[in-house]
Amino acid sequence: MALRRAATSLAQRLVGGAAEGFEQVFITSAKSSFETLPGSLSAESVRHASNQAVKQRIRAIKNIGKITKAMKMVAASKMRNAQVAVEMSRGITEPFIRLFGDYPAVSVNKGLTLAVTSDRGLCGGLNSNITKYTKALLRINDGGEGSGKQETVVSIGDKGRSQLTRTESKLFALSIADTYKVRVTFAQASLIAEELLKHNPEAIRIVFNKFRSAISFKPTVATVLTPDAIEKQLVEPSGNKLDAYEIEATHERSDVLRDLAEFQLAATLYNAMLENNCSESASRMSAMENSTKSAGEMLGKLTLAYNRKRQATITTELIEIIAGASALVDAE
Repeated sequence: MALRRAATSLAQRLVGGAAEGFEQVFITSAKSSFETLPGSLSAESVRHASNQAVKQRIRAIKNIGKITKAMKMVAASKMRNAQVAVEMSRGITEPFIRLFGDYPAVSVNKGLTLAVTSDRGLCGGLNSNITKYTKALLRINDGGEGSGKQETVVSIGDKGRSQLTRTESKLFALSIADTYKVRVTFAQASLIAEELLKHNPEAIRIVFNKFRSAISFKPTVATVLTPDAIEKQLVEPSGNKLDAYEIEATHERSDVLRDLAEFQLAATLYNAMLENNCSESASRMSAMENSTKSAGEMLGKLTLAYNRKRQATITTELIEIIAGASALVDAE
């Protein structure tokens, strides 16, 4: 309709008021040229719909960019707070490593592998790396049929459960979720440690992401042994250093070892959860930063395409107006 009004106005300026008959002919011809078959769309409608689709996509990508930018800022704030807690928790676990040693390749008849993952996604390949390392540990420690070895898999976080149950459903025993909805505490880690000890393992291997920097975190395995397994490692030259200390306690040596082993498990688990939580925030911050950049690049490309389409539409309409006006002049 706007095109026909513009063409009529241009025709009136070109031929004057004396061209009423020709104007009527032009309007009729222009009207017939824009009429299409029933159930079909005109060229103007198609161009308008195409421009609207691009415009809606631009609006959607703008909203996505705002969301990813906000998520990046939230993750950066959480990472700074979690980093302080990680530095403090490392002071608890390091003395145990110097005292009891670390035996990631220890061979036991009954082992438990704990995969520490997150409850939410959008954090890159953080959780996939943990599940890959967990599967590799299970293959290494699996002695096969008739070996007498028994392995159990436990996961912290919903992402670890969903990935491990698909491939290790026979070994999967327990899943603990919603641990990061509130601040991670030592009491929470102690409750999880009690649940792990109910399976009576000889060695517990905790797989988690160790935080290094905002762009670096490494999958790590921390091994915690039971008192009986600790006693077996006394012959190792680089292992248990407990005999170098004088123990002043009213209880027997076995009771002291049991208490120390349980406390070591809770402390190691507490540190692992904090390390993984900090790594999750850092990974999500990097992922959201990359998403924001990608949204900006896509927004620029779509804006350019929209401007080109709009320019092409205006040019086409001008050509149609000039062609109609030229037809009137020729008819006169």
